[in-house]
Formats: sequence, C-alpha cells, structure tokens
Amino acid sequence: MSEPLDLPQPDAVPDGGGTSTSVLERTETEELIEPGDAERFAHYVRKEKIMQSALSGKPVIALCGKVWVPGRDPNKFPVCPTCKAIVDNMKRRENGDDGEK
Repeated sequence: MSEPLDLPQPDAVPDGGGTSTSVLERTETEELIEPGDAERFAHYVRKEKIMQSALSGKPVIALCGKVWVPGRDPNKFPVCPTCKAIVDNMKRRENGDDGEK
C-alpha cells in the first residue's frame, strides 16, 4: 500500500494570483503477488468433482467447507491447514489409529 501524499492545501497557494506546480515524489513498490494471495490455499476436493466443475462451471466444496469454482494452479499455493488436518485424520483412521491412547 502506498503512503499518503502530502498535498498542498488550497489556502497555501502563494499570493500573486498565479498558479504553481510542485513535484510529488513517492516510492513505487512492486507487488510480486496479487492482493489477497496470502489468504489463498490449495484445498482438497475429489478429482471427479473438479472434472465436473471444469465441464459445468459449477462450484465445488472442499473438505474444509470452502465453496468455489477452481481455476488456478493449486501447486502455486500452500495446502489449506484445515483440509490437511481432515485428510491426515482420515488416513489415521484407515490405518486403525483413532488418535486415542
């Protein structure tokens, strides 16, 4: 986000009735990611649901409950921690480990 600029106030125009110009300088910062990318994750969805969504344009529902229409490369984003926890829990149960001691 850019810093606010210090603009001259209308009553600060020099006397004499003429116009003046001033140079405003600001530092440009290049954003390497799109705004909001930090909140984006790759989510777990059944492959057949992704294919159906690609053909129909209808949204899918991830394990964590997020509803969206997939359209970005999931390899460019970190895995959703909630989806990952659900998958890990499902794998433990399949292996006979219910997590209780």
